[in-house]
Amino acid sequence: MEKALKEVTPKSEDFSKWYTDVVRKADLMDYAPVKGFIVIRPYAYRIWEFIQSDLDARFRATGHQNAYFPLLIPQSLLTREAEHVQGFSPEVAWVTRGGGEELAEPLAVRPTSETIVGEMYARWIQSYRDLPVLINQWSNVVRWEKATRPFLRTTEFLWQEGHTVHRTEAEARAETEQQLEAYRGLLEETLAIPVVAGVKSAGERFAGAVETYTLEAMMGDGRALQTATSHFLGQNFSRAFNIQFLDEDGELKYGWTTSWGASTRLLGGLIMVHGDDRGLRLPPRVAPIQVVVVPIAKGSDREAVLAYCRALQLRLGAHVRVHLDERDEFTPGYKFNDWEMRGVPLRLEVGPRDIARGQVVFARRDNGEKTPVIADDLPEAVDATLNEIQKALYAQAQARMQALSFAIQDYHEAVARDRRGFFWGNWCGRQACADRLQEETSMTIRCLPLLTEHDLQPQRSGNDCAVCHGPAEHRAVFARAY
Repeated sequence: MEKALKEVTPKSEDFSKWYTDVVRKADLMDYAPVKGFIVIRPYAYRIWEFIQSDLDARFRATGHQNAYFPLLIPQSLLTREAEHVQGFSPEVAWVTRGGGEELAEPLAVRPTSETIVGEMYARWIQSYRDLPVLINQWSNVVRWEKATRPFLRTTEFLWQEGHTVHRTEAEARAETEQQLEAYRGLLEETLAIPVVAGVKSAGERFAGAVETYTLEAMMGDGRALQTATSHFLGQNFSRAFNIQFLDEDGELKYGWTTSWGASTRLLGGLIMVHGDDRGLRLPPRVAPIQVVVVPIAKGSDREAVLAYCRALQLRLGAHVRVHLDERDEFTPGYKFNDWEMRGVPLRLEVGPRDIARGQVVFARRDNGEKTPVIADDLPEAVDATLNEIQKALYAQAQARMQALSFAIQDYHEAVARDRRGFFWGNWCGRQACADRLQEETSMTIRCLPLLTEHDLQPQRSGNDCAVCHGPAEHRAVFARAY
């Protein structure tokens, strides 16, 4: 007996419930026995593997190599950089017993790896000839969060973290900006997610960094999501961990360091940017299944239609990731809903009449359009349609961000719009105004945008701070965030 697909809560009714419905019903995750931890199921992990592959290629193209550093960090290392430990101490999980015995020194479960990496780099770097050191690691981290949400904020999550050491400040700053652009490439070209690039305010900066660069994306409900960050650490960690090198002039100098990272939070962003009331809508470049073939036949026609569909699958297999749905126990309608929930970009429907006409029917997930296509043209037509879907998803997300980006002179204008969107206003630079904004509106300063021709630039209005109306020092993007 065919089981019914449960309905998804409409986005307009309850965005948070819609999100939870989708991640569960699309088989992306399940809750683990320990609160705050999740199991990433194969379909979601495959998407993560495509993200890994994309970023890994970008990192290697700029000279970076992968390594792995330990999960457990001695307390004495974690506390060596004062600002860093202060920023992370509320979230650190500690191991105090091992093998049934009390440990002489507590060990922190990795919340991030700057400290253990710094300890090792101090051993490895002796001369300017050892620089730059360009290392990335793929790993998990644990941050003991009070409030969790699948993919967006979990106690344990997967990520990559890059850690580099450079001879000069200029080289380290260039590295920081280069890696931000690598993330922008992933987000915009592969995940079809437009972003605003910017610098974090001091209050939002990574603990121990001199500057934190960020990419902020707009979700389907108008909230912001910090998708990736790149940190210029200056010499803070090199001084704390004694990362020194003998320069060409014979002087002993401290290295200039960076770190940068992106995590499985990107999966949550992908869902919230592109998903609709029928479930996921995946950009073809990261879709585990790009094309699903659904036979529509019964009785005496079944075997002939299946044979035809298997031949189509073989033809397409060299071009795209294709799956043939041969399940007997479900109707075509159920299958259509099932694959729509999973966000497969393109569905091919094939019945006896289609075979007689030498065609298949294309059903696009991004817009729901159905089009008959001559079977002889299939590989080329599939490639072209997938490219169109990739571009269309980006264009739709970009149009939303443009429609929900507003220039404001006073933060009450954002409140009047129900704080839904990105609000571009002036800021005096005082933390007191940032705190007031958050306390009264739940909005934060997402970034001080790095405006280029590439970026959205709402027209600037006036020169006064949008909170206190004193002289402004910065242009800022205000928004509620996940």
